[in-house]
This record gives sequence, structure tokens and C-alpha cells, in this order.
Amino acid sequence: MIKLIIIGFILFLFVEAANAAVLPDADRKNVWAEYMRLTSNRRDPMPLSKTDLRAAVNAVDQWVNDNAGSYNSAIPLPARTSLTTKQKVELLLFIAKRRWEVE
Repeated sequence: MIKLIIIGFILFLFVEAANAAVLPDADRKNVWAEYMRLTSNRRDPMPLSKTDLRAAVNAVDQWVNDNAGSYNSAIPLPARTSLTTKQKVELLLFIAKRRWEVE
């Protein structure tokens, strides 16, 4: 469930605005720590050092920031103007979940 919350929050950034700021460092640190807890609790192997994983969190956040407008622009009219932000996030979340079988 926490994984979906994290994914949902990140995907929410896609919809908000192309010029939205990246997450503050404290939020990035929280995402990083939560992801480490999640993978540890599942006993998933983590082939990265903590430093490398933190760099990955930072890079993904930057990528989300840089591509937010692209996601919103890709939604055809009238859906782009009719769907709420929450609905756009849910749509993206459902597609990402299905594509990569995220539970």
C-alpha cells in the first residue's frame, strides 16, 4: 500500500504543472527512507548503496518535474480539460501499475 502511495504522489506531480518545483530535500529524504524500508520489509535485494539509491530518488524526482507538462499535454481533449487532477493521477497510476504489475 505504501508503494502505491509513493507512486501516486510522484505521479501527482506529473499532473500539477510543468514548472512545479522538485521535492524539497526533506521530502526526497523521506521518499528514500520509505523506499528502503519497503524493500527491506519485502526482503527484496537492493543492489545499490544508500548513496546510489538516494541519487536515483533525486534523479527520478527531477525527471518527474521536467516531464509533468508532457504528461498533461499527452491527454487528449476533452479528457485533459474535463478530468480532475485526481482522476488524471489515478489514470496514470492504473496504467503504470498494469504495465509493470505493481501491487
